[in-house]
Amino acid sequence: MSQSNLKVGIIGTGAIGGFYGAMLANGGNDVHFLLRSEFDAVKEKGITIDSLVNPTLHLHPVQAYKDAADMPKCDWIFVGAKSTADNLGEIIATAGKPDAKVVLLQNGLNNEDHLRPFLPDSMHLIGGLCYVCLFREGPGVVKHQASGMIDLGYHSGPAASAEEQQALLQEGAELLNSGNIPTRLLPGVDEARWKKLIWNAPFNGISVVLNAGTRELVGNPASRKLITEMMQEVVATARARGVAVEDGAIEFMFKGTEAMPDYHPSMYHDWLHKRPMELDALYGVLLRLAAEVGCSLPKIEAMLDQLKFIQARYLTNE
Repeated sequence: MSQSNLKVGIIGTGAIGGFYGAMLANGGNDVHFLLRSEFDAVKEKGITIDSLVNPTLHLHPVQAYKDAADMPKCDWIFVGAKSTADNLGEIIATAGKPDAKVVLLQNGLNNEDHLRPFLPDSMHLIGGLCYVCLFREGPGVVKHQASGMIDLGYHSGPAASAEEQQALLQEGAELLNSGNIPTRLLPGVDEARWKKLIWNAPFNGISVVLNAGTRELVGNPASRKLITEMMQEVVATARARGVAVEDGAIEFMFKGTEAMPDYHPSMYHDWLHKRPMELDALYGVLLRLAAEVGCSLPKIEAMLDQLKFIQARYLTNE
């Protein structure tokens, strides 16, 4: 099927969904956005990507929907909704064609394993790992600070052979490239999710607990030491579970963070706007997998306890 005939669905039009969906639409693709709380604003004013590295992108009108049942059946679905979203499998099954390719753009571990039982067997499930600095600045407005790379890895579905899986991933890469989105193809997603978690686990939680962005966190000796110790716990667990993590991975991540503009991760914005944080996807699953191989993660566990307290306080007081 040619690009012009493909229908692309965006499930969850926040920062991630809004950014990648607008980029794909700007590349000439037929993109349909599912959103709820910001539906009226996006319908009236569209989606704006205010980028520090690319020209400002304003998409208007937007093919926006409140209900997945109103969307056309999509060939490709990119899931920008967080792991805390309800009824995600049902929504995807409603919005997608029977053989849809579903790309899960979420942080955390085992996300695909959790979603797979709720999808039709005929759908392809692909892990998508985003390397991008952005946040939602207002209704329909995304502030893009840096990067945008997506890694794609086939997880499960009717594509049985490596050749079939590779062909689907290549189709996904061509689709993303049409929107000027850099893409890499992976042999799988588990190893990449572990490596991304080395950065995500410390920086997401510490940004909330210390109310600070990356520049301050890496520049202060005390917070830098804590981040390093948390990274070491994730690396030790990953290696205990058979994931090959290169020597020097932590130093490499610090260098990359120092080169970024000051950035507040997604969990910080969830806390700021008093939304549920992705505590289980980023910490709970990690601690359970660590326990299975006899790893102790005292810094990660203490961080999770603090985040649970913070979240319970603001959700209870709503």
